[in-house]
Amino acid sequence: MFGSNTKDSKSNSSTASAFNEKDSAATTVIAKGTTIEGKFACGENVRLDGAIHGEVKVDKRFVMGDGSYVQGNIIALNAAIKGKIKGDIHVKEALHLMDTAVIEGNISAKTMVVDEGARYNGSCRIGNAAPAASTPIAVTEKN
Repeated sequence: MFGSNTKDSKSNSSTASAFNEKDSAATTVIAKGTTIEGKFACGENVRLDGAIHGEVKVDKRFVMGDGSYVQGNIIALNAAIKGKIKGDIHVKEALHLMDTAVIEGNISAKTMVVDEGARYNGSCRIGNAAPAASTPIAVTEKN
């Protein structure tokens, strides 16, 4: 009943090799009711249902659920947002602002999808081009 046979051990070894580091799909989950104060960094995917007060850096995919909140800048490879962000968000590849997303800050991403109902207040730069250096413009007042 609890013994192993040759067929089972082959199955287990192939399963173990399928979960090597290169193919890892690990996800860190920050549950609703959890608050993190300070910088947060993760080398894997992150699912946020709680709150982070501080800078966020995610090497892979960052997903924010309904009611989640970040006060601080975010850097991620890809992101799907349903929560609220007070800070800038920089996504190296694809950003998806879902129906309940609220962003109060600047956005930069290679590509972006904005669902009906999503809101953002700030500048938005989409595409491969690096931000151009800003040149001050002289403003003269007329009396």
